[in-house]
Amino acid sequence: RDEDVDGAWLVLACTGVVDDAVAAACQDRQTWCVRADDAALSPAWVPAVARVDDVVVSVSAGRDPRRAVRLRDALALSLETGELPLRRSRPGVGSVAVVGGGPGDPDLLTVRARRLLAGADLVVRDRLAPVVPLDQEVEVVDVGKDPSGSSWRQEDIDALLVREALAGRRVVRLKGGDVHVFARGIEEVGACLDAGIAVEVVPGVSSALAGPTYAGIPLTARGVNQSFTVVSAHLAPGAPGSTVDWDALARLGGTLVLLMAVGRLPQVCAALLEGGLVADTPVAVVQDATLLTQQIVVTTLVRAQADTAGVRAPAVVVIGDVVALRRCP
Repeated sequence: RDEDVDGAWLVLACTGVVDDAVAAACQDRQTWCVRADDAALSPAWVPAVARVDDVVVSVSAGRDPRRAVRLRDALALSLETGELPLRRSRPGVGSVAVVGGGPGDPDLLTVRARRLLAGADLVVRDRLAPVVPLDQEVEVVDVGKDPSGSSWRQEDIDALLVREALAGRRVVRLKGGDVHVFARGIEEVGACLDAGIAVEVVPGVSSALAGPTYAGIPLTARGVNQSFTVVSAHLAPGAPGSTVDWDALARLGGTLVLLMAVGRLPQVCAALLEGGLVADTPVAVVQDATLLTQQIVVTTLVRAQADTAGVRAPAVVVIGDVVALRRCP
């Protein structure tokens, strides 16, 4: 009935059968009417709308609503993936995102990580975090901990995150690998929560997984092994403070993945041999995993010290029978 549109200022005619009658009734009452059946006949249009974070995208493409939808979807995807910046130009409520940056190749950043980086005011990055293009107004603070030189103290990093977030800035703490794999991420999260700051944790791809994969080595394989163990070799076997039972690891079986082991590989291999691991156990060392500079050395436990003399950090060490299955495309 014509009177069904009385009092309306906008009507969407989407039923097909009565769209002509609805449009005529709206025209008689000078009411906006959007026709879904025929854009060419529609006297009014509504934009295609998307919301990303606190940004609203509205697209109108004249008498071509399908084109508007395609453009809206493309813009929304670019915002979500960080291809378009989400940075605010005015101060707002501060926050911290502790983000795992993955093993090195920026293409392995998660979509969520890219989105947070696109909206950041300050990026606090580790030495091994991926280098990603950022808006020129984004401040970057490098707090990388260099094993051979000076580095930021953890308490100073925590204080920086808290101070900048309390000042109203969106802070992204960009770490290498995953935030909770030998990365002290829980300390940074705790410092922010204790200060009453909103904090988000975004996981990343650990080099413990990506390194072997990029070297063509499976961590597990049917009929070969059913487990893998990830260990930090930051402290050499027998060093004060080390809690790793290397004898137990030698007896455990499965695949052994070592991080931060380059400078202590001779001691590690000696400890595993002493623990009973056979001398010809396959070993692979993956330097600069996922990067264009990646190099792979395949050797054995007894020859690892001699064969990897030129390897530098960062590198992932894989020990176990799965190394012999290595296949690279």
